[in-house]
Amino acid sequence: MFSLKILPALGLLAALAGCATAPEHLSADYGQALKQDIAAQIADPDAVYAGDPAPGSDGSRVGLAQERYKTGKVIAPVAVASKIGASGAAQAQ
Repeated sequence: MFSLKILPALGLLAALAGCATAPEHLSADYGQALKQDIAAQIADPDAVYAGDPAPGSDGSRVGLAQERYKTGKVIAPVAVASKIGASGAAQAQ
C-alpha cells in the first residue's frame, strides 16, 4: 500500500527534475532576432515623408474616400505597367 502512494510522487519528482537545470549551450546573441523584430514594429516618431502632404493627412480627401466606400462607388485603382522581364518575353506597356 505504501508503494502505491509513493510511486506517483517519485514520478512527479522525476518530471520536475528536467526543469531544474538551465540550458548552458545558448549563444551570446540568443534572443537578438526577437529584439530586432520588436524594434522594427515600433513607429518612428520623427518619420519624414517625401510626399506632400504626408500620407493620410488630407482630411477632405479621406472623407470623400470614406463616403465613396459607404455608397459603393469606390474608384478602382489604375493598373501600373511593368517593364521588368526577360529579353524576348512579352512585356506590359
